[in-house]
Amino acid sequence: MKRFAFLVLCLFATFSMGNVLAQNVEYVGSALWTGVNDVKVVGNYAYCAFANGLVILDVSNPASPTFVSRLYCQGEGRAIDVAGDHAYLADGPAGLKIINVSNPASPVLAGSYDTPRVAYDVFVAGGYAYVADESAGLQIVNVSNPQNPTGAGSYDTPDWAMGVFVSGSYAYVADVDGGLQIVNVSNPQNPTGAGSYDTPGRACGVFVAGGYAYVADYDAGLKIVNVSNPQNPTGAGSYDTPGRAWGVFVSGSYAYVADETAGLKIVNVSNPQNPTGAGSYDTPDVAYDVFVAGGYAYVADDWSGLQIVNVSNPQNPTWAGSYATPDVAYDVFVSGNYAYVADNDPGLQIVNVSNPQNPTWVGSYNTPGYAYGVFVSGGYAYMADHWSGLQIVNVSNPQNPTWAGSYDTPGYAYGVFVAGGYAYVADYWSGLQIVNVSNPQNPTGAGSYDTPGRAMGVFVSGSYAYVADRDRGLQIVNVSNPQNPTWAGSYATPDYAYDVFVAGGYAYVADYWSGLQILNVSNPQNPTWAGSYATPDYAYDVFVAGGYAYVADAESGLQIINVSNPQSPFLAGSYDTPGFANSVFVDGEYIYVADENSLMILRFNPLDAPEPNASAPKTFRLSQNFPNPFNAATTLSYTLARTGPVELSIYNLLGERVTTLIRGMQTTGEHQVTWDATDFASGVYLARLKAGEFSQTIRMVLLK
Repeated sequence: MKRFAFLVLCLFATFSMGNVLAQNVEYVGSALWTGVNDVKVVGNYAYCAFANGLVILDVSNPASPTFVSRLYCQGEGRAIDVAGDHAYLADGPAGLKIINVSNPASPVLAGSYDTPRVAYDVFVAGGYAYVADESAGLQIVNVSNPQNPTGAGSYDTPDWAMGVFVSGSYAYVADVDGGLQIVNVSNPQNPTGAGSYDTPGRACGVFVAGGYAYVADYDAGLKIVNVSNPQNPTGAGSYDTPGRAWGVFVSGSYAYVADETAGLKIVNVSNPQNPTGAGSYDTPDVAYDVFVAGGYAYVADDWSGLQIVNVSNPQNPTWAGSYATPDVAYDVFVSGNYAYVADNDPGLQIVNVSNPQNPTWVGSYNTPGYAYGVFVSGGYAYMADHWSGLQIVNVSNPQNPTWAGSYDTPGYAYGVFVAGGYAYVADYWSGLQIVNVSNPQNPTGAGSYDTPGRAMGVFVSGSYAYVADRDRGLQIVNVSNPQNPTWAGSYATPDYAYDVFVAGGYAYVADYWSGLQILNVSNPQNPTWAGSYATPDYAYDVFVAGGYAYVADAESGLQIINVSNPQSPFLAGSYDTPGFANSVFVDGEYIYVADENSLMILRFNPLDAPEPNASAPKTFRLSQNFPNPFNAATTLSYTLARTGPVELSIYNLLGERVTTLIRGMQTTGEHQVTWDATDFASGVYLARLKAGEFSQTIRMVLLK
């Protein structure tokens, strides 16, 4: 992908510390890859640059491309070239990755070279890789030994190098506002400027053929430049495509333009001075680049995957086949061996994570709206489905999820939390909506509270719902009576509150530009500021476990903050995910990140971690209360094998719930709670612990 990026200038010391902290968060596995940015076809194989790395497809039958293999590369795969037995991946901030593809079924990383800035494009010729490296211009890397690539030379172009094509002794660089820059690379150790042409738009891609440079010039469409004399390039002709031209490929008398939202545009360039429209094909998503081979155009179409178009008749291109990919991963919830992903337009995606190193897709359910949030409880997935409200999916068989019920909330459902037979929906301008889901096949409205802002996220703990209310910060609602929720308290965070997690008397708010805000909510009527940590980008989501706050921080990926002292939080680790970190969920030792372009599974190894605890709980358990029998008060102890939603309630012998002691998310480990039964009559009571699919009941005797 060749998209513009924001420049972030950092002090060297800060950069070095960031590298150290990144090393204590390791990649484990990933699934649901999407975001195809570039493609090259060699023989029967299509080599695709995904945001997460390299994907190889068998396209021997273009009508039915099939998956062959993939290789994860940390960075952001933007472009690819193939030469001999190696694929060269322009990997964004991670520079150049060289991958041995002699066996397409088993690609292996051979070598890498860290370019100074962001690698947007790559072209390999004569033992050198020419990298378009954003503000660092053209970087030339000696790849004669792919296991040990070394810097050869560089040329600082005037603006941002986004595309590169090498022909003869010249490298032609698409340099955004610098137009077309032509560099003499006859001596790769000492490249020199040869000529330039100021295109009217923003030069994003370039292809050279027959003495002409064909420039994908963004909003100015296709620009054709006569480069028969590289020292004096001159304008030849142009064609204003309807979209924004990102990539171009020339074959025969036609230029094939990847025209962003306008799909594939085919331009007759038999007369470069007067190019004319020939045909077009509207791809489903955003066309970023194109490669033509054997009568087919292979279009890297971002989140719709690889689209294959039959162009044997350029005047009438037709769809041939595609390799479909998921959509944007917005939220993730882990229960048992499965990760449930809210995947925007396609709805719910279910991934088996019993082997985190090799997560596999097992099922999906296409909700009617846009899936933004998911919460799993009791064999059901509760989906915050934007304009279609709350959708409930039966996931008792993850391989075959089926619709159970729905409730059309009045606003746009962005977040959901389920506790005690109720679904609490963050419903944007309609505030908090409470839905009775005791019968998931027939959910009914219970109550609502119109928060003053725009409800984006919700967390329920005890008798309170904590609402991340965007521009109105944190709103706390008393939901002890779900039919009549009432305002309890609020706190105006500095920026936009997008999500919230409550643990140990504190509310941890993902507050967009202002990062992580920590509020003392021990008194919900009067929440007070406790501490904060300014994350590098936009804080969208937060999950708290084991003394750490895990923040999904947009383009800066995962940020892990030590909150053992909420008044003084500090950075403990980070991992720069390939995409845009939208959501995070922690389950045991694994961290699950909904990262826009995939589901990422990571592991955190704190630098100051204690020795492994062999006695860490491996099972759920509700111990017998003590004392028992008891008079007035007793203590209940329980063990949680994993983080998740927990409910501990007390029932009489008629099966009627008399009180709820715990309701909300709790972390792995040992927990205790005291039941003050002063106002209850003597008799036998039942305590029932529910944690995910686990349920256990004990008998207690109250004697007065």
